[in-house]
Amino acid sequence: MDERIKVRATASGQVLEVVVYSKRADRIEVVIGTGVHNVRCELLPTRTGHAYAGNAMGREIVYERSRAEVEADIAKAAGVRDFRR
Repeated sequence: MDERIKVRATASGQVLEVVVYSKRADRIEVVIGTGVHNVRCELLPTRTGHAYAGNAMGREIVYERSRAEVEADIAKAAGVRDFRR
């Protein structure tokens, strides 16, 4: 099952649901779109650490969760995986 997150395009304010390719505290890689028209984008923490930002096709997108919240999400997912064993 693919993890999906919601990101916001800063220029238009549009909210997009994207698929998470990989998620670590220092970067989140997402895939926008499907099929041959998909675009991979890397989101990096902002200087303040309150959000993640990146560029896709020249447009800035923002994932509005802090680094601490993402670390907690990763730990929670890892705990669930360990529990299933």
